[in-house]
Amino acid sequence: MNTEQIAQRLVELCRQGEYEQAQVELYADDAVSIEPEGLPPEALGNVRGMDAIREKGRKFNEGIETMHGSSVSDPVVAGNWFSLSMRLDVTMKGRGRIDMSEICVYRVRDGKIVHEQFFYDVG
Repeated sequence: MNTEQIAQRLVELCRQGEYEQAQVELYADDAVSIEPEGLPPEALGNVRGMDAIREKGRKFNEGIETMHGSSVSDPVVAGNWFSLSMRLDVTMKGRGRIDMSEICVYRVRDGKIVHEQFFYDVG
């Protein structure tokens, strides 16, 4: 798949809530996942490799008490990169209801996502 096809497939799977399937299908084994600087020590941080990315996703999902809604924008593609915005309206265990919005940037190499980076307000 080319970058446009990968971007469209990621959006399709995320809109269906199939985040784990997206990782299995679209990510390289050595992919990296980068969070913003300034996160508290207990936050999910930067990781490398699919096992670590899956564990990061599992921990995030464990923290969700109730999913109230979500949205994923259409992708914007430029060469081997694409971006999209995601919004989650969730109640997090011990933190209450949160409306989370972020910009997600991805790099594709050899038909797989090798880099994901998230941009959102910290605090």
